[in-house]
Amino acid sequence: MRIALDAMGGDHAPDVVVDGALAAVAENHDLKVVLVGDKAKIEPRLEKGDAETLKRLEIFHCTQVIGMDETPVEALRRKPDNSISRSWQLLAERKVDAIVSAGNTGAMVAGGFRLRRFLKNVRRPGIAAVMPTLKGSSVVLDVGANVSPKPEHLFQYGVMGSIFARHILQKPAPTIGLMNVGSEEKKGNELAKETHALFNASSLRSQFQGNIEGRDIHQGKCDVIVTDGFVGNVVLKVCEGVFDFVMKQVHKEVLGQLQSERELAQNVLQRLVQKYDYTSFGGAPLLGIDGICIICHGSSNDRAIKNALAVAARYAEAGLNDMIVKELESAPTGKTSDDDE
Repeated sequence: MRIALDAMGGDHAPDVVVDGALAAVAENHDLKVVLVGDKAKIEPRLEKGDAETLKRLEIFHCTQVIGMDETPVEALRRKPDNSISRSWQLLAERKVDAIVSAGNTGAMVAGGFRLRRFLKNVRRPGIAAVMPTLKGSSVVLDVGANVSPKPEHLFQYGVMGSIFARHILQKPAPTIGLMNVGSEEKKGNELAKETHALFNASSLRSQFQGNIEGRDIHQGKCDVIVTDGFVGNVVLKVCEGVFDFVMKQVHKEVLGQLQSERELAQNVLQRLVQKYDYTSFGGAPLLGIDGICIICHGSSNDRAIKNALAVAARYAEAGLNDMIVKELESAPTGKTSDDDE
């Protein structure tokens, strides 16, 4: 398994990125990582690795970096030798099985769109984020790749999300919900209404639970939550913020009142943070790409990078893409021409 890792991507690159790569290959002896970025900045950090680990790490040198605040399309055009584009190049040339980056999310998505290396019948890839619920995990997509989708795009997210839930989240019969402002069938804008009709007229109608609201996500009402990239990204960031806020308030209010059981409570809170913090999931896959692409949080630490590399290897081995292609062939949306060019 060979994975290209954007060594220059993220708020703390390249140090934590290289550290995460070192940890990943130390744990998985079948994994090889190609560090894409400035060789002069990467090499000093590799001194922390032992000889055996370094055998499974290599550097693909490039000279440019796309900043987190840069406009994606403009930056890709202006900086052709950037670490994101070079990572996509390695994937397109089949020199790696997957790519991982904590860099500019817009540039990562745009890089994939520029190559147009979509899976057969996929009209728009979507970012899938795993969310914790009272009934295990669910997956929300899209959370940022496609902010202006069409109904058939959202329908395909349901197809891809269902496959993901079955084979990665181990949900034998995943249920699907459409994010909306109310549960009633006639609620929402035209996009929601048309998407609702597509699901009801498809082979997924038995899995489709209709509209759900934001408060239903963590209750585990559905295993797959379908939404556009704008709403999905807002939901994801709000959930992250609420979790951080609640943990800090509990730490302040609860631990501040405890004496004899303080250490026990602190350990419980620490386990909760480790279980539900985004670093435990590593990153979110861009589903629908011909290859595996994992997009990490910009503030990812070495633990998140290590887990993202493990996730990329797991998704590639699971053969998700073959299953997506097969299911889309038997689950048409009613559209026969590609009007997304």
